[in-house]
Amino acid sequence: MKITFLGAAREVTGSCYLVETDQCRFLIDCGMVQGGREAPARNHKPFDFDPRGIDFVLLTHAHIDHSGLLPKLVLNGIDGPIYTTRATTDLLSVMLPDSGHIQEMEADRAKRRHKPDALPPIYTVQDAKNCLKQVKPIDYNERFAPHPSIACCFRDAGHILGSAIIEIWVTENGVTRKLVASGDLGQPGRPILKDPTNIEQADAVD
Repeated sequence: MKITFLGAAREVTGSCYLVETDQCRFLIDCGMVQGGREAPARNHKPFDFDPRGIDFVLLTHAHIDHSGLLPKLVLNGIDGPIYTTRATTDLLSVMLPDSGHIQEMEADRAKRRHKPDALPPIYTVQDAKNCLKQVKPIDYNERFAPHPSIACCFRDAGHILGSAIIEIWVTENGVTRKLVASGDLGQPGRPILKDPTNIEQADAVD
C-alpha cells in the first residue's frame, strides 16, 4: 500500500490523499485550497494523478477544503462512487452548488472588470449537481466494501454534522492492514454533536 499526500500536508487546507494498492486506487477527500493569493491557481492546476484511474472516493466531511474539488474530479473523468455519510450527502447538495455559484459570479465580475488574469470557474452549479449523482450515502458504523480488497466503516468524528473518521481495512497478498483517516476531529462535550469516536487500533493514521 502506498499513500501520497496531495494536500493538507504542512497546511490545513486542500485535504486529498491518494491510496494505491496492488488492486485499486482511491482517494480520501478531494478538497479545495482556501486562503492566500496562490489558492486560485493551485485549485485550477491539473490533478497530480489521472482521475480516470481512481476507483472510488471516501469523503470525511462536507467542508469545502475537504470536498470542494469533487466536481472537478468528476469533470476530469472519474466515474466511480463517492462514499460518505448521509448527513454529509445532504450538506453537499447545498455546499457544492453554492461553491459553483460563487465561482461563476467571481468569473463574471472579473470579466466585466476586464481583468487580464481572470480565471474561469473550476466548475459550475450544473457541474456540481452532476457530481452529486455519484455520491453514495452510508450510515455510521456500517461496514461496507467499496472494492473486494477493501472494507470501510464511517465513525462519528464530532466535528460537524456528518463528519467521519474512516476505518479502512486493506488486504494485499493475504495480509490485512488497517488505515484510519481521521478527517477533522471535534471536541468532546459539545451540546449538539456527539463526542469523537475512540479508535483503538490502526497500522497507519492520517
